[in-house]
Amino acid sequence: MHMVLVMLGGVLLLGVFVLFGWLWGHGFTGSATGAQAFVAAWLLVALVNMWVGVARAGYTVMQELPILLVNFAVPAAIAMLVAWQMPRG
Repeated sequence: MHMVLVMLGGVLLLGVFVLFGWLWGHGFTGSATGAQAFVAAWLLVALVNMWVGVARAGYTVMQELPILLVNFAVPAAIAMLVAWQMPRG
């Protein structure tokens, strides 16, 4: 359940990045840039989530690594799809 919530949080954060990209970048080009910037920020969030799992919850790195990959990959793939689908100005 925690993985689903983390991925849902990632998709919501992607929406924030796309919205701010639209507002600051004046349209679709800014939204695509926001979606691309989200990927780097999301990698940091996913790594912190892994660190919490290892340091606080007592899991090993090998146990947390597949969770990191899924938690990162799903929202990042959606972000790249959004950036790819935005028309270029």
